[in-house]
Amino acid sequence: MAFFGSSNAAATSTTGDTSKDIEVKREECPTDSISDLSFNPAIDLLAVSSWDKNVYIYELSQQTGVGGKWKFEMPAHVLCVAWSKDGTRLAAGDTEGNLSMLDLRTNPNPGVVANVPTIPKAHPGGNGLQGTIKCCRWFQTNGQDFLATGSWDKTVKFWDFNSTNPIGTLDCAERVYSMDVKDNLMVVATAERHIHMVNLNEPQKIFKTMTSPLKWQTRTVSCFTDATGFAVGSIEGRCAIQYAEDKNTSLNFSFKCHRQQDQANRDVAKVYSVNCISFHPVHGTFSTAGSDGTFHFWDKDAKHRLKGYPEVGGSITATGFSREGNVFAYAISYDWSKGYSVNSPNQPIKLKLHPIVGDECKPRPGSKKR
Repeated sequence: MAFFGSSNAAATSTTGDTSKDIEVKREECPTDSISDLSFNPAIDLLAVSSWDKNVYIYELSQQTGVGGKWKFEMPAHVLCVAWSKDGTRLAAGDTEGNLSMLDLRTNPNPGVVANVPTIPKAHPGGNGLQGTIKCCRWFQTNGQDFLATGSWDKTVKFWDFNSTNPIGTLDCAERVYSMDVKDNLMVVATAERHIHMVNLNEPQKIFKTMTSPLKWQTRTVSCFTDATGFAVGSIEGRCAIQYAEDKNTSLNFSFKCHRQQDQANRDVAKVYSVNCISFHPVHGTFSTAGSDGTFHFWDKDAKHRLKGYPEVGGSITATGFSREGNVFAYAISYDWSKGYSVNSPNQPIKLKLHPIVGDECKPRPGSKKR
């Protein structure tokens, strides 16, 4: 969309520009930390989940910019959202294990949607937050849509929404922290640094389990654009590139990111969590964003940073590229990395859209896109 910048604009510096980024109006933004976001794969809509128990859907328009369109409330804090492959349905999960699905085909009129169909305690868990649905992803098998939900109850469940019961359950080694799907590859990252890989032609079977190549707690995983592997980020300011097939293990590597040199002691580096990783749908390059309030674009095949962007005024908690790759959305809010006591009403809560212009996300000449 031309509204988000001309593709003719060229950027030659490795330092990116955020001065043209578009911010969602304060009155249309969540009132508590933003946990997840998801671009619709068919039309220009962006869904956002929040700790304020609401799901927000925004429309991106060349004429009017970005504005709120739909909103619905869940019983508890919402941690994840995901669009179906055709863009008609939006799933969301909360900290009490409830699973909701908004169908735009039956709710075509914008506004606050009441009584969104919900499966109560889809992950019943136990005491406290054990049934929390941390992540959800849609996938297709034999042309049929299914939803996978990953929970702190140490399971991934599969749903077709023909009933309120899951059609299958995958037992994981530990609590599910992050999950992603691309084509037939599903990657599930759990506590204690376990990573499961699943062939979605056999979704109730783990075909490979590994320990994260990063030595500290896993924060996020994201599948490559071509589904040959994934990237993983940790709380210790590192990112690893990992291929699924053993024949490509020589291509695996990790690198440091989201670190700042201590000005008082030049031998000390401040280390920040890598909160989110997103792959560009066209170029196969990827972004990292972290607790230091910066985001960066990378070319994994050239092992090269394409662009680094200045601090945005708070931790970045969720990111994503639009379906055409011309918009990069990022959420600024408290990420709980310093615990409950540090959270306060003064923490920024913002949703911003960065127009992708020029060569910002294009791989270096000679790089092989994967």
